[in-house]
Amino acid sequence: MNDSPVGGLKELVEALRSQQKTLTERWMKLVFGDAEVEHSDQLTYRQLADHLPSIFDEICTVLESQNLRNQEGSIERSARQHGQWRWQQGYRIDELVRELDLFRQVLLAAIGEYASGHDDFNRESEEHARLMTDEVVSFVTLASIREAVSERDRKIDEYTGRLERANHELTLRQRLISDLYESRMQVARRVAHDLRNFLNVFSTALQLAERSPAKKDTAFALAKRQVDDMAMLVDEMVEYSKVLGDDSMLTVEPFDLTGLFDELMQASRVASEAKGLRLTGQIDPGLRMVTSNRLKLKQVAYNLLSNAIKYTASGEVELSMLEAGEGRWRLRVADTGVGISAVDQERVFEEFERAAAADIPGTGLGLAIVKELSRALKGELQFQSYKGHGSVFEVSFPLVLEIDDRDR
Repeated sequence: MNDSPVGGLKELVEALRSQQKTLTERWMKLVFGDAEVEHSDQLTYRQLADHLPSIFDEICTVLESQNLRNQEGSIERSARQHGQWRWQQGYRIDELVRELDLFRQVLLAAIGEYASGHDDFNRESEEHARLMTDEVVSFVTLASIREAVSERDRKIDEYTGRLERANHELTLRQRLISDLYESRMQVARRVAHDLRNFLNVFSTALQLAERSPAKKDTAFALAKRQVDDMAMLVDEMVEYSKVLGDDSMLTVEPFDLTGLFDELMQASRVASEAKGLRLTGQIDPGLRMVTSNRLKLKQVAYNLLSNAIKYTASGEVELSMLEAGEGRWRLRVADTGVGISAVDQERVFEEFERAAAADIPGTGLGLAIVKELSRALKGELQFQSYKGHGSVFEVSFPLVLEIDDRDR
């Protein structure tokens, strides 16, 4: 910035310092009444004031000395503390930017009021004071945003670490096979990659604001879009984790497999007929009462049937419930669909993995859910498939599912 001294600012600074309490209260009133700063309603007056007195005093020092460089270190420390505190208080980036912009407006209005009441304070001095105030507040805003972003990065790293430890403990407790842990890490890496892309664009927006103050609004708008997109991604992953992370106690009850078989056939008939497929089924006459979790068992069967119908263009889909001996029974779903190539068979049960062409819609979660639910029901899952010749999925379940302490 221009460090050329301009007379008349010492009296302005004295006036501002004498009004510090009044100006602070004016700013807090604006923040509390601004709909864009939603989280301010959750703060006390003391929490809202935060590091503002220090920042206010440092701005006065800059105006008095007319030199920002000598105060940069002190201002940056206060600004970073402000950004960190606001992030911990739940502020979004746009809320942080908005409250600091209101602070700038209060200061500029105070300078204008002083100028109108002092004829000896010329237009040149007023413009110089406004310019320096704008520059200092912009510096404070950027430093605060950087700290808020850094704090978010630290939290992401912390939560990722917690997730890794939780996955490790879960693996030890439930003796999960090694590919389950690896699949979780692949999801974490995939999500971390997407989040990093958002943060890279966010960093670009900050650089744009630094290089070109005239494009500040454009830069902050771009940054806000990235924050919104990142929040949406996190929300979607939270919902996904709820589906696969159900740790509620597994409940079991006796029920008639015949009723479940009829229900599944009826539920799948509309989708199969819409594609011109023949839906067939068979159930062993002696296979009736089992003890298990009916809802989770229905989810397994329905996901397998839906998958078979989705990937079968012509021919038939068959549902079978068969006796398997040794206190077990077998759920079998066969189709004449596209099949799965040998290279894709190893990853077909992993999250977000799909072995089909891009023109067949899907998220890649269906078989992953089948795998998780089958494990919870102590089912043994296996399949056979050949590219272009259909697939056969079979899950062997106990006739009576016994719950021990590890399942509670």
